[in-house]
Amino acid sequence: MSHHLDSPEARADARLNISDTYVFRGEHGTVFVMNVASDAAGQEKQNGFHPEARYEFKIDGTGDAVEDLAYRFTFAAPGADGTQTLELRRLVGADAADDEADGTVLLTGPAGEALGTDGNLRVWTGRAGDPFWMNPGVVHAVGQAFQHGTDVDVPAPDGSPVKSLFSGLKVRSIVLEVPDSDLLPFTNGERIGVWGVTALATDAGGWHRINRCGLPMVSPIFAQFDDELAERLNHSAPADDVATFTKEITDRVAAVVGARGTTSAPHAYGRAVAARVLPNVLPYTVGTPAVFGFAAFNGRALNDNAGEVMFSLVTNSALGIALGKEAVDAPPTPFFPYLAPVT
Repeated sequence: MSHHLDSPEARADARLNISDTYVFRGEHGTVFVMNVASDAAGQEKQNGFHPEARYEFKIDGTGDAVEDLAYRFTFAAPGADGTQTLELRRLVGADAADDEADGTVLLTGPAGEALGTDGNLRVWTGRAGDPFWMNPGVVHAVGQAFQHGTDVDVPAPDGSPVKSLFSGLKVRSIVLEVPDSDLLPFTNGERIGVWGVTALATDAGGWHRINRCGLPMVSPIFAQFDDELAERLNHSAPADDVATFTKEITDRVAAVVGARGTTSAPHAYGRAVAARVLPNVLPYTVGTPAVFGFAAFNGRALNDNAGEVMFSLVTNSALGIALGKEAVDAPPTPFFPYLAPVT
Protein backbone atom coordinates (compact mmCIF):
# COMPACT_ATOMS: atom_id res chain seq x y z
CA MET A 1 0.00 0.00 0.00
CA SER A 2 1.09 3.61 -0.36
CA HIS A 3 -1.26 5.42 2.02
CA HIS A 4 -4.33 3.26 1.48
CA LEU A 5 -6.52 3.23 4.62
CA ASP A 6 -3.58 4.47 6.70
CA SER A 7 -5.40 5.62 9.87
CA PRO A 8 -8.60 5.02 11.86
CA GLU A 9 -10.20 8.15 10.40
CA ALA A 10 -9.28 7.10 6.89
CA ARG A 11 -10.73 3.65 7.44
CA ALA A 12 -13.93 5.16 8.87
CA ASP A 13 -14.64 6.92 5.56
CA ALA A 14 -12.41 5.96 2.64
CA ARG A 15 -13.69 8.93 0.64
CA LEU A 16 -11.39 11.03 2.84
CA ASN A 17 -8.35 8.75 2.54
CA ILE A 18 -5.66 9.90 0.11
CA SER A 19 -4.11 6.69 -1.14
CA ASP A 20 -1.54 8.42 -3.37
CA THR A 21 -0.39 11.82 -4.62
CA TYR A 22 1.47 12.29 -7.91
CA VAL A 23 3.13 15.27 -9.63
CA PHE A 24 4.53 15.08 -13.15
CA ARG A 25 4.91 16.77 -16.51
CA GLY A 26 1.73 16.63 -18.59
CA GLU A 27 0.88 17.47 -22.15
CA HIS A 28 0.61 21.21 -21.47
CA GLY A 29 1.68 21.86 -17.89
CA THR A 30 2.22 20.39 -14.43
CA VAL A 31 -0.17 17.62 -13.41
CA PHE A 32 -1.31 16.99 -9.85
CA VAL A 33 -3.15 13.75 -9.05
CA MET A 34 -4.86 12.78 -5.81
CA ASN A 35 -6.43 9.34 -5.47
CA VAL A 36 -9.01 8.65 -2.76
CA ALA A 37 -11.78 6.17 -1.95
CA SER A 38 -9.92 3.00 -2.82
CA ASP A 39 -11.93 -0.16 -3.40
CA ALA A 40 -9.61 -1.67 -0.78
CA ALA A 41 -12.14 -0.36 1.75
CA GLY A 42 -14.91 -2.35 0.08
CA GLN A 43 -16.84 -1.18 -2.97
CA GLU A 44 -20.03 -0.75 -0.97
CA LYS A 45 -18.33 2.11 0.91
CA GLN A 46 -17.61 4.12 -2.21
CA ASN A 47 -20.22 6.69 -3.10
CA GLY A 48 -18.39 9.40 -4.98
CA PHE A 49 -16.56 12.26 -3.30
CA HIS A 50 -17.59 13.40 0.17
CA PRO A 51 -19.97 16.38 -0.14
CA GLU A 52 -18.91 17.85 3.22
CA ALA A 53 -15.18 17.62 2.57
CA ARG A 54 -12.39 19.56 0.92
CA TYR A 55 -9.72 18.02 -1.25
CA GLU A 56 -6.69 20.28 -1.61
CA PHE A 57 -3.37 20.34 -3.40
CA LYS A 58 -0.95 22.40 -1.29
CA ILE A 59 2.10 23.89 -3.00
CA ASP A 60 5.18 25.39 -1.37
CA GLY A 61 7.34 27.46 -3.70
CA THR A 62 9.91 28.85 -1.28
CA GLY A 63 11.30 25.78 0.47
CA ASP A 64 9.89 26.46 3.94
CA ALA A 65 7.23 23.70 3.80
CA VAL A 66 4.47 26.32 4.14
CA GLU A 67 1.93 26.48 1.34
CA ASP A 68 2.10 29.51 -0.96
CA LEU A 69 -0.60 28.27 -3.29
CA ALA A 70 -3.52 25.87 -2.94
CA TYR A 71 -6.10 24.36 -5.27
CA ARG A 72 -9.27 23.37 -3.39
CA PHE A 73 -11.91 20.98 -4.72
CA THR A 74 -15.38 20.59 -3.22
CA PHE A 75 -18.23 18.40 -4.44
CA ALA A 76 -22.00 18.65 -4.16
CA ALA A 77 -24.03 15.72 -2.85
CA PRO A 78 -24.77 13.09 -5.52
CA GLY A 79 -27.98 13.60 -7.47
CA ALA A 80 -30.63 10.96 -8.01
CA ASP A 81 -28.53 9.47 -10.81
CA GLY A 82 -25.37 9.49 -8.66
CA THR A 83 -23.67 12.36 -10.49
CA GLN A 84 -21.91 15.17 -8.63
CA THR A 85 -20.85 18.69 -9.49
CA LEU A 86 -17.53 20.13 -8.42
CA GLU A 87 -16.09 23.53 -7.66
CA LEU A 88 -12.40 24.41 -7.88
CA ARG A 89 -10.94 27.38 -6.03
CA ARG A 90 -7.43 28.82 -6.04
CA LEU A 91 -5.93 30.32 -2.89
CA VAL A 92 -2.69 32.29 -2.89
CA GLY A 93 -0.26 33.63 -0.29
CA ALA A 94 -1.44 33.48 3.31
CA ASP A 95 -4.91 32.38 2.13
CA ALA A 96 -3.45 29.06 0.98
CA ALA A 97 -3.04 28.00 4.62
CA ASP A 98 -6.23 29.62 5.90
CA ASP A 99 -9.24 27.33 6.27
CA GLU A 100 -11.53 30.37 6.40
CA ALA A 101 -10.27 32.00 3.19
CA ASP A 102 -12.51 31.76 0.15
CA GLY A 103 -10.01 32.14 -2.67
CA THR A 104 -11.08 32.52 -6.28
CA VAL A 105 -13.44 30.20 -8.12
CA LEU A 106 -11.70 28.86 -11.23
CA LEU A 107 -14.37 26.53 -12.56
CA THR A 108 -17.46 24.51 -11.77
CA GLY A 109 -18.96 21.58 -13.60
CA PRO A 110 -19.92 17.91 -13.53
CA ALA A 111 -17.60 15.32 -12.08
CA GLY A 112 -16.62 12.60 -14.52
CA GLU A 113 -16.13 14.99 -17.43
CA ALA A 114 -13.07 16.81 -18.71
CA LEU A 115 -13.33 20.48 -17.69
CA GLY A 116 -11.12 23.42 -18.52
CA THR A 117 -10.64 27.17 -18.63
CA ASP A 118 -9.52 29.61 -21.28
CA GLY A 119 -6.16 29.69 -19.52
CA ASN A 120 -5.46 26.02 -20.31
CA LEU A 121 -6.15 24.71 -16.82
CA ARG A 122 -7.72 21.24 -17.03
CA VAL A 123 -9.60 19.06 -14.54
CA TRP A 124 -10.94 15.54 -14.53
CA THR A 125 -12.47 13.79 -11.52
CA GLY A 126 -13.95 10.33 -11.42
CA ARG A 127 -13.48 6.62 -10.99
CA ALA A 128 -10.25 5.20 -12.39
CA GLY A 129 -7.97 2.20 -12.21
CA ASP A 130 -5.54 2.37 -9.30
CA PRO A 131 -2.05 2.86 -10.82
CA PHE A 132 -0.28 1.68 -7.64
CA TRP A 133 1.01 -1.84 -7.11
CA MET A 134 2.40 -3.64 -4.06
CA ASN A 135 3.50 -7.10 -2.92
CA PRO A 136 1.37 -7.80 0.20
CA GLY A 137 3.96 -10.03 1.86
CA VAL A 138 6.77 -7.50 1.50
CA VAL A 139 4.81 -4.48 2.73
CA HIS A 140 3.62 -6.45 5.76
CA ALA A 141 7.18 -7.55 6.56
CA VAL A 142 8.49 -3.99 6.26
CA GLY A 143 5.77 -2.64 8.53
CA GLN A 144 6.50 -5.28 11.16
CA ALA A 145 10.23 -4.54 11.05
CA PHE A 146 9.78 -0.81 11.58
CA GLN A 147 7.23 -1.40 14.31
CA HIS A 148 9.45 -3.76 16.31
CA GLY A 149 12.98 -2.67 15.31
CA THR A 150 13.91 -5.96 13.65
CA ASP A 151 15.27 -7.14 10.33
CA VAL A 152 12.78 -7.36 7.45
CA ASP A 153 11.58 -10.95 7.31
CA VAL A 154 10.42 -11.18 3.69
CA PRO A 155 8.43 -14.38 3.10
CA ALA A 156 10.16 -16.91 0.90
CA PRO A 157 8.67 -17.35 -2.60
CA ASP A 158 6.33 -20.34 -2.78
CA GLY A 159 6.45 -20.69 -6.54
CA SER A 160 3.09 -19.10 -7.22
CA PRO A 161 2.83 -15.79 -9.13
CA VAL A 162 2.86 -12.70 -6.93
CA LYS A 163 -0.37 -10.73 -7.17
CA SER A 164 -0.49 -7.04 -6.41
CA LEU A 165 -2.43 -6.06 -3.31
CA PHE A 166 -4.41 -3.64 -5.50
CA SER A 167 -4.97 -5.78 -8.57
CA GLY A 168 -8.38 -4.99 -10.07
CA LEU A 169 -9.16 -2.25 -7.57
CA LYS A 170 -10.37 1.24 -8.46
CA VAL A 171 -10.06 4.68 -6.89
CA ARG A 172 -11.71 8.07 -7.14
CA SER A 173 -9.20 10.36 -8.78
CA ILE A 174 -8.76 14.13 -8.94
CA VAL A 175 -6.58 15.18 -11.86
CA LEU A 176 -5.54 18.83 -12.17
CA GLU A 177 -3.28 20.13 -14.94
CA VAL A 178 -1.98 23.65 -14.34
CA PRO A 179 -0.03 25.83 -16.81
CA ASP A 180 3.51 26.35 -15.55
CA SER A 181 2.96 30.09 -15.77
CA ASP A 182 0.39 29.76 -12.96
CA LEU A 183 2.96 28.14 -10.66
CA LEU A 184 6.25 29.90 -11.33
CA PRO A 185 5.30 33.31 -9.84
CA PHE A 186 5.02 31.58 -6.45
CA THR A 187 8.47 30.00 -6.54
CA ASN A 188 12.03 31.12 -5.83
CA GLY A 189 13.07 29.33 -8.99
CA GLU A 190 11.31 26.30 -10.41
CA ARG A 191 11.30 23.94 -7.41
CA ILE A 192 8.06 23.25 -5.59
CA GLY A 193 6.97 20.97 -2.75
CA VAL A 194 3.52 19.38 -2.97
CA TRP A 195 1.17 17.56 -0.63
CA GLY A 196 -2.48 16.58 -0.69
CA VAL A 197 -4.92 17.24 2.14
CA THR A 198 -8.47 16.18 2.93
CA ALA A 199 -10.54 17.95 5.58
CA LEU A 200 -14.07 17.44 6.82
CA ALA A 201 -16.52 20.12 7.95
CA THR A 202 -17.24 20.02 11.68
CA ASP A 203 -20.47 20.72 13.54
CA ALA A 204 -18.78 23.74 15.12
CA GLY A 205 -18.25 25.29 11.71
CA GLY A 206 -14.54 24.65 11.24
CA TRP A 207 -12.53 22.02 9.39
CA HIS A 208 -10.95 18.85 10.72
CA ARG A 209 -7.90 17.51 8.88
CA ILE A 210 -8.30 13.83 7.98
CA ASN A 211 -5.42 12.92 5.67
CA ARG A 212 -2.15 14.36 4.41
CA CYS A 213 -0.05 12.72 1.72
CA GLY A 214 3.24 13.97 0.28
CA LEU A 215 5.88 11.30 -0.25
CA PRO A 216 4.61 7.76 -0.90
CA MET A 217 4.91 4.90 1.60
CA VAL A 218 5.67 6.98 4.70
CA SER A 219 2.71 5.68 6.71
CA PRO A 220 2.99 2.02 5.64
CA ILE A 221 6.68 1.96 6.53
CA PHE A 222 6.66 3.81 9.83
CA ALA A 223 3.06 3.57 11.03
CA GLN A 224 1.42 0.54 9.41
CA PHE A 225 0.86 -0.95 12.87
CA ASP A 226 0.86 2.29 14.88
CA ASP A 227 -2.43 4.18 14.54
CA GLU A 228 -1.31 6.88 16.96
CA LEU A 229 1.70 7.75 14.82
CA ALA A 230 -0.39 7.54 11.65
CA GLU A 231 -2.83 10.11 13.04
CA ARG A 232 0.01 12.44 14.04
CA LEU A 233 1.53 12.19 10.57
CA ASN A 234 -1.83 13.12 9.05
CA HIS A 235 -2.72 15.94 11.41
CA SER A 236 0.64 17.73 11.56
CA ALA A 237 1.77 20.51 9.22
CA PRO A 238 4.78 19.93 6.95
CA ALA A 239 6.60 22.91 8.48
CA ASP A 240 6.54 21.06 11.83
CA ASP A 241 7.72 17.69 10.51
CA VAL A 242 11.44 18.08 11.13
CA ALA A 243 11.00 19.09 14.76
CA THR A 244 8.22 16.57 15.40
CA PHE A 245 9.36 13.39 13.66
CA THR A 246 13.15 13.48 13.14
CA LYS A 247 14.03 11.51 16.28
CA GLU A 248 11.26 8.95 15.78
CA ILE A 249 12.19 8.22 12.17
CA THR A 250 15.91 8.26 12.95
CA ASP A 251 15.47 5.71 15.74
CA ARG A 252 13.20 3.43 13.73
CA VAL A 253 15.51 3.40 10.72
CA ALA A 254 18.57 2.90 12.93
CA ALA A 255 16.97 -0.12 14.59
CA VAL A 256 16.11 -1.81 11.29
CA VAL A 257 19.38 -1.14 9.44
CA GLY A 258 21.27 -2.15 12.59
CA ALA A 259 19.40 -5.44 12.73
CA ARG A 260 19.81 -5.88 9.00
CA GLY A 261 23.54 -5.15 9.18
CA THR A 262 23.56 -2.83 6.17
CA THR A 263 25.64 -0.08 7.80
CA SER A 264 28.20 0.27 10.58
CA ALA A 265 26.66 3.62 11.59
CA PRO A 266 22.92 2.98 11.94
CA HIS A 267 22.01 6.22 13.71
CA ALA A 268 23.92 8.33 11.20
CA TYR A 269 22.06 6.55 8.42
CA GLY A 270 18.76 7.03 10.28
CA ARG A 271 19.41 10.77 10.49
CA ALA A 272 20.17 10.86 6.77
CA VAL A 273 16.88 9.13 5.97
CA ALA A 274 14.95 11.47 8.26
CA ALA A 275 16.53 14.44 6.47
CA ARG A 276 15.54 12.92 3.14
CA VAL A 277 11.87 12.30 3.95
CA LEU A 278 11.19 15.32 6.20
CA PRO A 279 9.39 17.55 5.68
CA ASN A 280 6.98 15.08 4.13
CA VAL A 281 6.32 16.87 0.85
CA LEU A 282 6.82 15.69 -2.71
CA PRO A 283 9.50 17.87 -4.38
CA TYR A 284 9.36 18.64 -8.09
CA THR A 285 11.13 20.94 -10.54
CA VAL A 286 8.48 22.50 -12.76
CA GLY A 287 8.87 21.66 -16.44
CA THR A 288 11.02 18.55 -16.00
CA PRO A 289 10.27 14.82 -16.37
CA ALA A 290 9.15 13.33 -13.05
CA VAL A 291 11.35 10.58 -11.60
CA PHE A 292 10.82 9.19 -8.12
CA GLY A 293 14.09 7.37 -7.67
CA PHE A 294 16.52 6.15 -5.03
CA ALA A 295 19.08 8.82 -5.95
CA ALA A 296 16.61 11.72 -5.95
CA PHE A 297 12.94 12.58 -5.68
CA ASN A 298 11.62 14.74 -8.51
CA GLY A 299 7.86 14.48 -8.53
CA ARG A 300 6.27 11.10 -9.02
CA ALA A 301 5.09 9.61 -12.30
CA LEU A 302 2.12 7.26 -12.36
CA ASN A 303 4.35 4.28 -13.20
CA ASP A 304 7.24 4.93 -10.79
CA ASN A 305 7.99 1.97 -8.52
CA ALA A 306 7.70 4.07 -5.38
CA GLY A 307 7.37 1.12 -3.00
CA GLU A 308 10.64 -0.43 -4.07
CA VAL A 309 12.43 2.94 -3.94
CA MET A 310 11.24 3.73 -0.42
CA PHE A 311 11.87 0.22 0.93
CA SER A 312 15.42 0.28 -0.42
CA LEU A 313 16.03 3.75 1.02
CA VAL A 314 14.85 3.05 4.55
CA THR A 315 16.58 -0.35 4.80
CA ASN A 316 19.81 0.72 3.05
CA SER A 317 19.54 -2.35 0.86
CA ALA A 318 18.12 -3.45 -2.48
CA LEU A 319 14.75 -4.58 -1.18
CA GLY A 320 12.63 -5.58 -4.16
CA ILE A 321 8.92 -6.33 -4.30
CA ALA A 322 8.98 -8.79 -7.25
CA LEU A 323 6.43 -6.66 -9.11
CA GLY A 324 6.60 -3.87 -11.67
CA LYS A 325 4.25 -1.61 -13.57
CA GLU A 326 2.94 -4.59 -15.53
CA ALA A 327 1.05 -5.54 -12.34
CA VAL A 328 -1.41 -2.71 -12.97
CA ASP A 329 -4.44 -3.99 -14.89
CA ALA A 330 -5.61 -0.51 -15.97
CA PRO A 331 -2.34 1.21 -16.93
CA PRO A 332 -2.11 5.00 -17.19
CA THR A 333 -1.71 6.77 -20.53
CA PRO A 334 0.39 9.73 -21.75
CA PHE A 335 -2.79 11.67 -22.51
CA PHE A 336 -5.15 13.65 -20.29
CA PRO A 337 -6.55 12.58 -17.83
CA TYR A 338 -3.52 10.23 -17.70
CA LEU A 339 -5.25 7.62 -15.50
CA ALA A 340 -7.55 4.99 -16.97
CA PRO A 341 -11.17 6.11 -16.35
CA VAL A 342 -13.73 3.39 -15.64
CA THR A 343 -17.50 3.42 -15.27
